[in-house]
Amino acid sequence: MTQLAAITEAEQPRARGAVRVSAKSRGGASVIDELAMSGSMKALFPRGARGLDAMLINTAGGVTGGDRFQTEAEAGCGTELTLTTQAAERAYAARDAVPGRVDTRLTVADDARLNWLPQETILFDRCHMRRQLSVELAPGARFLMVEPLILGRVAMGEVLRDVRFQDRVDIRRDGVPIYLDAIHLVGDLQNMLASAATMNGARAMAALVFAAPEAEAYLDKLRALLPETAGASLLAPDLLVSRIVAPDSFALRRVLVPAIRLLNQDEIPRPWML
Repeated sequence: MTQLAAITEAEQPRARGAVRVSAKSRGGASVIDELAMSGSMKALFPRGARGLDAMLINTAGGVTGGDRFQTEAEAGCGTELTLTTQAAERAYAARDAVPGRVDTRLTVADDARLNWLPQETILFDRCHMRRQLSVELAPGARFLMVEPLILGRVAMGEVLRDVRFQDRVDIRRDGVPIYLDAIHLVGDLQNMLASAATMNGARAMAALVFAAPEAEAYLDKLRALLPETAGASLLAPDLLVSRIVAPDSFALRRVLVPAIRLLNQDEIPRPWML
């Protein structure tokens, strides 16, 4: 037996990466305060945005079993910070019982705004991924979140027969939970999606959250942009939420782009442009 063949699954190389970025106000502009990067996670900062834009890059090319990726970001008082990704994240097939983990922690101070706008996460057959987003908002903070999920690419003819995917979102204001959501997908996703009680054959979905004092004023405007397979509600006068289902990733993006523009003062990260 060769040395390569003798390597056990537990000894296989695993990707690791972390990014930490914070924004501060200087001369009325939002600028980088702290920045740290390690492993296969990087951040670029495109110019020309209203606030500070950070574009996250996973140089490993995706997430598979045993990988660990962490993002921490903080919008300091009086700043605006937008986080997006260079490309869609890919949850690839995992060969063992160890999931790939993606953990994100966001903090938004008083009189600050943070936009969490990653591009789509694409699930592949036999993927095994656990993801958590934790957000802490100060009493006067604003927060916009969009989390798109693609359940196999229609154009590529992908079929998901064996999937393990867990996702949790925890948003708190001044320590009090205001939005808790979780998705747990296990098994033959193709059959699950076919039911009219689930996705009715659709292959893309997204969750949208807008936490801001003016959220209620956007409810009717957002509903006017949504297709029949989406809905929007107020959980509180300052908390607007929406769930969107679409046939594929392109149809989903055609809904999300105008929704982001509506809730983000007509600005959208460059990688999101159709």
